[in-house]
Parts: sequence; structure tokens; C-alpha cells
Amino acid sequence: MNDAQLLDPQTEEGAISFARGFVRSEAFMLLFREGMGLVEQTAGYLDGDGRKDAAALPRDASLTYATESMRLTTRLMQIASWLLVQRAVAEGELTAEQARTEHNKVKMGDPMPAPAAHVVAQLPERLRDLMAHSFRLQERIRHLEGQMSGAAPVRASVNPVLNQLASLEARLGFGR
Repeated sequence: MNDAQLLDPQTEEGAISFARGFVRSEAFMLLFREGMGLVEQTAGYLDGDGRKDAAALPRDASLTYATESMRLTTRLMQIASWLLVQRAVAEGELTAEQARTEHNKVKMGDPMPAPAAHVVAQLPERLRDLMAHSFRLQERIRHLEGQMSGAAPVRASVNPVLNQLASLEARLGFGR
């Protein structure tokens, strides 16, 4: 691999090289322990105190609790899957190519929009903390995945007013 390939994040070997180095690093092991620890904390809460907390909620907040706990569980299973595949690569159980194939089977889902703040405020504090931690961890992993694959994370800047203006201008035949 030449120096240009090392500097070019779009180069396949550069992405694999970064991935190989990262999954064997202490930074990855810290991320792995954090993610798996969050899975354990969440399972413990949902199976223990979370049941009591949910039972004490009013009906509409109870429905939100059920929905958000399912979303949280799904998000954490995607995170755990990603972490386990990366660890398998680090330990030589999977090649980088096999890892890519696995990631194509189970993709990190697009972040779901959080419920409105007034709805979240009705949920137990511990569930809110677990949700917030999982969102932060998911964002970090999405960022790492983008770096490892050589694709920059897509951050769309959405401005609905400008989008509507552009749509109107296009319909009316005006150009910018």
C-alpha cells in the first residue's frame, strides 16, 4: 500500500487497515465493555425496577414506556451485534470481508426520532438515562462504522423552509 492509499479514506485497504487497528485497540475494548455493560444494565432494569416503574405509570405513559423500552432493546441489540462482530474480527474469528457480510445482514438502524420532550418527561428517570446513553453510543458507533468503511457519515442539513422554497421555484420555473 502506498502513502496515497493510507491518506485516502475511500481506499479499501485504508479502511480495512483502520478497522484492523481499531478493533485491536484498548479504545475498542473500552467501547465494547461500555456497550455490553449498557445491555446488561438495561436488561437488569427492565426485568427488575423497570417493571415496578411501568406499573406505577398512567395508561398513556405506560404505552410510551412499552414503546420506548422496545426501541431501546432493539437499538441495544444492534449495538451488541456490531460490537460482537468487531470483536470476532479482532480475535481472528472473522475476516474483515466476513464482517462486512455480517454487517450487511444486520445493519445499524437509522436513529429513530425521540418522542416529544413532554412525553419523555413522564417516563421514569432511569429509563430516560438508559435511552440517552444508548443514543449517544449508537451515534458513536455509526461514526466509527463510517470511518471504518471509508464512507464519511452523512449529516443531512435539513431546512424545511428552504426545501419548500426550492420546490416552489422549481414548479414555477425559477432558478437560483
